[in-house]
Amino acid sequence: MYAPSEAARRSGFSLDTLRYYEKIGLLSVGRTAGGRRIFTDDDLGWLELFRCLRDTGMPIAEMCRYAELAREGAHTAGERQALLERHAERVEEQMRLLQRQYDHLRAKIRYYEGLPGSH
Repeated sequence: MYAPSEAARRSGFSLDTLRYYEKIGLLSVGRTAGGRRIFTDDDLGWLELFRCLRDTGMPIAEMCRYAELAREGAHTAGERQALLERHAERVEEQMRLLQRQYDHLRAKIRYYEGLPGSH
């Protein structure tokens, strides 16, 4: 069991983000008898997935849909897989775009390196 501050440290999310994720139903966090939020290893696993999805540009609504499907049970595995596959396709396209833009930047740098007086 982890206090919110420890969950934030381990996940890389701010406390505000953890509260927000709980508020919108993305994350369901347990509470102590005193009403304090407590995070489990399972919660940290979810946060690791959410970090991956967020960092790769998945909209919050799709993250919520994924979590909702997961809570519905094993019969939604196909739909969850399809959601992740669609997202992976978008990530791949973004990677191709970034590679093209990176190649353009490197070409421009090589141009400047070839000018007289450059280092």
